[in-house]
Amino acid sequence: MPTPETTLDIICIGRASVDLYGAQIGGRLEDMGAFNKYIGGSPTNISVGCARLGLRAALITKVGDEHMGRFIRETLQKEGVDTSHVTTDKQRLTALAILGIRDADSFPLIFYRENCADMALCEDDIATAFIQSASATLVTGSHFSTNAVAAASFRAMRIARDGGRKVVFDIDYRPNLWALGGHADGENRFTESARVTAHIQSVLPHCDLIVGTEEEWRIAGGGADTLAALKTARSLTDAVMVCKRGALGCVVFAAAIDDWGDGIAAPGREVEVFNVLGAGDGFMAGFLYGWLRGRPLGTCAEAANACGALAVSRHGCAPAYPSEIELKHYLANGSAHFALRCDRALEQIHWATTRRRRPRELLAFAFDHRSWFTEQAKTHGRSDSDIGRFKSLALAAVLRLAQEYDGLGLLADDHFGRAALRAAADKNIWIGRPIEQSGVFPLAFEEGPDLGSRLGAWPANHCVKVLAPLRTDDPADIIARHETMLATLADACRQTGHELLVEIINGRDDKPAEEAQIVAWMRRLYQLGVYPDWWKLEPMNNAAFWRQAGEVVREYDPHCRGIIALGKKMPRQDLELVFAAARSEDMVRGFAIGRTIFNDAATQWFAGSVDDNAACDIMADMYRRLIEAWRGSKR
Repeated sequence: MPTPETTLDIICIGRASVDLYGAQIGGRLEDMGAFNKYIGGSPTNISVGCARLGLRAALITKVGDEHMGRFIRETLQKEGVDTSHVTTDKQRLTALAILGIRDADSFPLIFYRENCADMALCEDDIATAFIQSASATLVTGSHFSTNAVAAASFRAMRIARDGGRKVVFDIDYRPNLWALGGHADGENRFTESARVTAHIQSVLPHCDLIVGTEEEWRIAGGGADTLAALKTARSLTDAVMVCKRGALGCVVFAAAIDDWGDGIAAPGREVEVFNVLGAGDGFMAGFLYGWLRGRPLGTCAEAANACGALAVSRHGCAPAYPSEIELKHYLANGSAHFALRCDRALEQIHWATTRRRRPRELLAFAFDHRSWFTEQAKTHGRSDSDIGRFKSLALAAVLRLAQEYDGLGLLADDHFGRAALRAAADKNIWIGRPIEQSGVFPLAFEEGPDLGSRLGAWPANHCVKVLAPLRTDDPADIIARHETMLATLADACRQTGHELLVEIINGRDDKPAEEAQIVAWMRRLYQLGVYPDWWKLEPMNNAAFWRQAGEVVREYDPHCRGIIALGKKMPRQDLELVFAAARSEDMVRGFAIGRTIFNDAATQWFAGSVDDNAACDIMADMYRRLIEAWRGSKR
């Protein structure tokens, strides 16, 4: 009987946890005072690594019915992993791990897995049609550590084999997870156990690909010598066997094993080991990237080594794994840096190709204005709280239209617009937030002087927006100040993981905006190491200007999210002409417009001429007109 078409490349089964990584490096876990939150668990990490490399990946696991479970699910979805078989366990909590980076050899690690959700996985969670929809199924050692999870993994393997699919086994030996050692022994990598060896050896005959470290092969083979253990394992399985050897790279055995020379040796590249945790999962994703596409085993090993090298060079596990674009760049070009995280070009590619997925368009309502609203309130005898009320009405207009259109967003401040910002937190819209002081020249930040620490308090989904008043004919000291501030801000955003939107305001009351200056400033900022995720540019009715701006972005950062147009209180009819000119350039992806949308509504509302509902209606109507005008423009 012919096998049905596959819709997935790989299904991973097993652990799913939240990793709390100590942000301080080189100390005891006892002395770490701040933590970064990532997803974790070997199969979960592997699924992300595979998805980033362009494989169609899915995960079968369980998470708790709480915030951490939702975090895992949402993160997987953003990474492009199929979560249709990630189920919610209402009785158990999501697993947790607390980790630290001490040095190249030690990594304090505490597992919180007592009766956790993923260990409740059972045979009923393994659907035949779903397993057979994938070219391969991956199981991991820790999910053979109890009878129930072992039964689930064995059922998945049988279904895959019966359907003519492949089975991949990551030995993934953590003694602590087999009840060998106490809670403080999480970082221990090897403890002899005849029980574990027997259990793993019952898995080996049913596999097509098996991957492990030297310690993991010793537990699988039941001996103190790695080569002898590999020989024992070969007597039990015909699978391709991969032995990871750390800095030495790896060796791949496809046939009989008498000596190390019988395998395909793939040496590793010498890099700094910044964080040893998670490297094996990145390695596995890299190997599968080639193996599932039928590439030579040596090629698979080279990709796996590269993914492992990139993983050990960064903080965290899954966040460190490369995209396919990044992997190809590294394989082709290598790096002149021993510490890969110091390679600015490589890190830029990593950031730009693995950040959160967004709609291609961004159509944002900007009501972050502070000076303008302060004047309105003063004119009509209104209070600061009234400004906040109006900004919540602006949010209501965005949410109303977000039910009809994709790619909507808002720009709001944390001063008057705090209620709107916080209410938007759980909505599926883009959120931008200004960092500059309003109406101040030269540029000054509301946050600081330690930008990194202050931005660390911002939600991760807030895009940092900076209005940069830049002219090439400004005094030299002003230019130098602005350049330094923008470079410092860009670095702080990368350290905290926030996206950055740079809005270049070139025109002033006494000087019109000059297209050549704007393009020159874009190029200059790139040369200073400022790589915005978004550019926001003046509303020029000139297709040549937008093409020139797009050419600069493609030259320096082809993976930039794009350019959006601002409004500057321009009448709608004039903005439609700007849209028509801008849409001739593919890198222009939308707009962020404020006063054109809210001016009439705000003027009437503050004067008491219209009520809340009418003000919201006026803004929603104008916002809709601009969206339709943008989408009606022809490229």
